[in-house]
Amino acid sequence: MLTRNSFKREFPMHLMLLPGVIFTLIFAYGPMFGVIMAFQKYVPAMGFLKSVWVGLDNFRYVLSIPDIYLVIRNTLSIAIMKIVFGTLATIITALLLNEVVSKRFRRSVQTIIYMPSFLSWVILGGILRDILSIDGVVNNALNRFGIAPILFLGNNTLFPFVLVLSDMWQNVGMGTIIYLAAIANINPTLYEAAIVDGANRWKQALYITLPGMKPIIILLLTLSLGGILNAGFEQILVLYNPVVYSSGDVIDTWVYRAGLVDAQYSLASAVGLFKSVVSLVLISTSYYLAHKYGDYRIF
Repeated sequence: MLTRNSFKREFPMHLMLLPGVIFTLIFAYGPMFGVIMAFQKYVPAMGFLKSVWVGLDNFRYVLSIPDIYLVIRNTLSIAIMKIVFGTLATIITALLLNEVVSKRFRRSVQTIIYMPSFLSWVILGGILRDILSIDGVVNNALNRFGIAPILFLGNNTLFPFVLVLSDMWQNVGMGTIIYLAAIANINPTLYEAAIVDGANRWKQALYITLPGMKPIIILLLTLSLGGILNAGFEQILVLYNPVVYSSGDVIDTWVYRAGLVDAQYSLASAVGLFKSVVSLVLISTSYYLAHKYGDYRIF
């Protein structure tokens, strides 16, 4: 319970929160007034207060657009693939790093795989475009084996997998930190007992390390449900092009083009609001599941 004495004692800590609170109020809660555009035929010259009120017409129109279902399907499929393959890759990487005996080699590998996490998608996208271009490193290597050049960023079949693999490239390194911390908390006497019983390294990983990681795996998977409609706006915006819209266009990029490029502000706001409401439900569900199965709670 917050009392006057405790508040005075903790005042410096509350003061440290002030910049973050102000930032959130200005850039997160302030723009929420613009949600009203989703229920209007918004005209910038007339503003929020004088634009014509149309109720749910924008939502009905959005649901009548055939492309919106393709966009939702792309969003869900890309996000689910990122969660599934990203989690598997992170767990496997953490297990492999845990088996490395040489600390110097382990630290070197960790540094290398952490690096992409500190780079923005503007930089990573430029690197990927050069690597995957017609005369890039990958196609030059394929050419040596007699394989014709492949348009990785212009092929609707391959583009989603490029997104998933490049997302893993950026995020697997940082994800291993959490799993390595979980492994470090496993009781070492369990490994000693397993060695006495004749268990090899594979058996130890299968019957001790993975079960020890199970709570954090369940926790991270349930929490990731809240972001299932966020398939990676910055990444896709940097890498995609009109040729791969049918397989790479997601809700965020569709809203960007409709709102900022085509100036259909009300339509984009309606889609954005719909996504926000669904995301709120998913986040609430994920926290409930995290509390039930992972004993995790914020409040």
